[in-house]
Amino acid sequence: MLKEDLERYLWQTKQPWEVLHYKLIWSQIADIIDAKKLKVLDFGSGLGITANYFAKNNEVTAIEPNIDIIQVRERENIYTQIHGDYKKLKDFTDNSFDMIICHNVLHFAEERTDIVKEFSRLIKKEGLLSIMMQNKHGKVLFKIVFENNIDEAINLIDNDETSDLFGNVTYFSPDDLVEWGENLKIEKVLASRILGKLQNNDVKYAQDWVDKMLKVEKKVCDLEPYKNMGHCYHVLLRKV
Repeated sequence: MLKEDLERYLWQTKQPWEVLHYKLIWSQIADIIDAKKLKVLDFGSGLGITANYFAKNNEVTAIEPNIDIIQVRERENIYTQIHGDYKKLKDFTDNSFDMIICHNVLHFAEERTDIVKEFSRLIKKEGLLSIMMQNKHGKVLFKIVFENNIDEAINLIDNDETSDLFGNVTYFSPDDLVEWGENLKIEKVLASRILGKLQNNDVKYAQDWVDKMLKVEKKVCDLEPYKNMGHCYHVLLRKV
């Protein structure tokens, strides 16, 4: 990763809208699972923000292919960090994990079908699979309302892929995850980066903005039509 891209990535994760995003998705997981004393895999762990968070109360293994990102990851809490790609999944035995987290990864990965199949092998029965995926509807809305970038919005409506920091995005549906895996069922499809994403960035630096907007996002993340406006879908699946 280029130095300027890494610096932009680091800066982005510290901004209040990203803090809101992480708090929301962690709370969505906590609402359906007691995330304590679990064996957790975070695949495509990035800067280790989520791995570090869950490592407070759980045994966490993180896999990340980018060595530059690994070197500046969060490590306040103890977790196992592995440098590698999806091939590292084959090093683990069946039913190794109680929860697998894969956030903002699969739409960049050409091997997404193989990855999900490996997840279904590695997750224990009744284990939780947390997938964060980009939502084209929400991204079009964001480009029109927040960015005022009509040309890019039109291009996104007409095409399946768009340029991003980590490469091209390929969109898929929550049902595709069930088709690609084995013995998986969808428990919930929630949303993130919904209404707060559309506000002017200046207001997001107010001291109470994250807490107030978290209450709003939690109220609408499972409601139509709001969740179809989200920048991301948070798909929660169980192994049956």
